[in-house]
Parts: sequence; C-alpha cells; structure tokens
Amino acid sequence: MVTATEMIVLNLTKIGESSVVLHTISREWGRRGFLVNVGKKTSMSLFLPMNVLEAEIIENPKSSLWRATKISAKHPLHGVRASVAKNSMTMFMSEVLYRAVREDAHEEGLFEWCEKSILTLDALQSDFANYHLRFLLEFAVALGFSPTVDALRPFAGEHLSTLSQFVESSFAESMLIPLTGELRNEIAEILLRYLSYHCESSIDVRSLKVLRELFG
Repeated sequence: MVTATEMIVLNLTKIGESSVVLHTISREWGRRGFLVNVGKKTSMSLFLPMNVLEAEIIENPKSSLWRATKISAKHPLHGVRASVAKNSMTMFMSEVLYRAVREDAHEEGLFEWCEKSILTLDALQSDFANYHLRFLLEFAVALGFSPTVDALRPFAGEHLSTLSQFVESSFAESMLIPLTGELRNEIAEILLRYLSYHCESSIDVRSLKVLRELFG
C-alpha cells in the first residue's frame, strides 16, 4: 500500500552508506521513523531540522519500518535557511520534539501545530530571540497540558513574574519582553523541566547551548 503524506523532520539516523532513517511527525502516523534511500544525487538539505516534506510511504506488513520515497520540500523556508540564528532555533525545536514525543505517539493536531510553528519562525523579520520560549509554552498546550501561572509556580523559583508575562501576553507581546541572555536561558530551562515532569521523561536538549551563545 502506498500513501501520500506530509511530514516534519526531527532527526536523522544513518544506516550504512545508502540509507537513513528519517525521524518525523506526520498527520497520519504521529511520531515515526521511515527508511529512505540516499545516494550521491540526494540533496541532504531536504532533511534539515523542521523541514516540511511531501512523500509517498510504502507500507510493509512484514516490518514496522516503512519506506519513504518521492520526497520533496513543501515549503522553501528561505527565511529560516538564510539565518544562522533561525537555523539554530529549528535545531532546538526539532530536538525538543524528538525527545518529548515518544515513538508511535499520535497527538491529534500536533503536525498542524508544528507546521504553523516553523512557518511563523520563517516569516519573522526581527525580534525572535524569545521565540523558543514561546514555542515551549505552546508545545505544552499542544500536548494537552495547561501551563498556567499556577501550574508553572512549582518550577519557576524567582522567575514567576517573568513566566507570568509570557503566559499572559499575546504572541507579538511575548516577542518583545526584554530579557537578558542569562534570564532567557533560565526561563528555557524552567519550561523544559515543566515539560519533562509532564512527559515523565527527562528532556535534555543539547542544542540549547547553541542558543545561549547566539542570544546570550
């Protein structure tokens, strides 16, 4: 059986010289890996973090690892790929999703939310240093949690007032909340602890270090 689908890239695992497993989120299957043949003519830029792809999935009743073929980019993401800072944001976003969403988990509406998130980042012209913080809050909502001020209080420490600003602000307002680099990093770590608690697994995001250097 062959199914046309759209999927968002989270991670990539090389399998020998001519294959990779593409870890993705899709509308039909949620978080799932697909086997992809690659060669000298394959554009590996297709598989950059948070790329939105169109593909055909060949289901195999004898294996849980299905094959993805005829892969192409749905959106060019010129705004993201032309910016070191935005590319680093996509690394962070994809790593959070990869570590927080379990294999074969299927959260209703998650694909649509992820697609909206990457397109929003792509379109922002300036003032996006706080974007990953807003992303974490909205991700919690997409997973069905309720990151209210009271819910965040046990994790907030001395930063409850800043977190309250994010919770109570519109998207545009939250992009303009003035933060030092140190405070931005601490808020990100608080939100990751909140997500880890509710996902019942540690979300250790190595790419946060890159954002610290860029926006610190």
